[in-house]
Amino acid sequence: MALEEGDIVLCSVERIENTIVFVKIFFEGKEVDGSITTSEIAPGRIRNLRDYVVPKKKIVCKVLRVSGSGNAELSLRRVSSKERKEVMEKYQQEMAFFSILRKILGEKSEEIIEKIKKESSVYDFLGEIKENPNKLEKLVGKTGAEKILEILTAQKQKKAVIKKEIFLKTELPDGINLIKSVFSDSDAEIKYLAAGKYSVKTESTDFKKADRKMREAVEKIEKKAKENRVEFSIK
Repeated sequence: MALEEGDIVLCSVERIENTIVFVKIFFEGKEVDGSITTSEIAPGRIRNLRDYVVPKKKIVCKVLRVSGSGNAELSLRRVSSKERKEVMEKYQQEMAFFSILRKILGEKSEEIIEKIKKESSVYDFLGEIKENPNKLEKLVGKTGAEKILEILTAQKQKKAVIKKEIFLKTELPDGINLIKSVFSDSDAEIKYLAAGKYSVKTESTDFKKADRKMREAVEKIEKKAKENRVEFSIK
């Protein structure tokens, strides 16, 4: 699989030459060369480029185009905070997994890591072995697999939490009950904040799932509000 326009990728800053930042992109277990022009570092005027990028710093970028030679032209400023958070969380989980492999397998760990990278991303492999432990057992043996899975199971996964504020208002005489009905079958956590103001919270071990749960929850609340003739707005 090759890099494509629009891909969001993790990079490590290699060097800065005049107005160009050169990076290494971590993609599908390989390192690919990339570059960022000053105009794609941040919006507006940049007084000091090193406020944003320094050698060895990990950054998340968006692929703008890939040249015939394979070099990727990137943008740092076009990456949303949500995209940046998702990529960094994946990276942190992969690093934690590498640490476990090295602790359990010692010198053999690097060989195993290379085998994993040839088949899929380490993050995808990590998700697969939780569903299918036999895949790990084939690589490291039954004893090694049991030890690795025991540590993974014991680790408390960091949850992605998304919060939004919504406003509900009605002049109807049975307003309180109508608003309660709006929230009656919501899967999200709802908290009363102030007059007509409510907090909606969703969470998951996966940021995309938490985001999808939030969209579904808000859509359901908005639909119920319309059915009950309750004014709905979202911050």
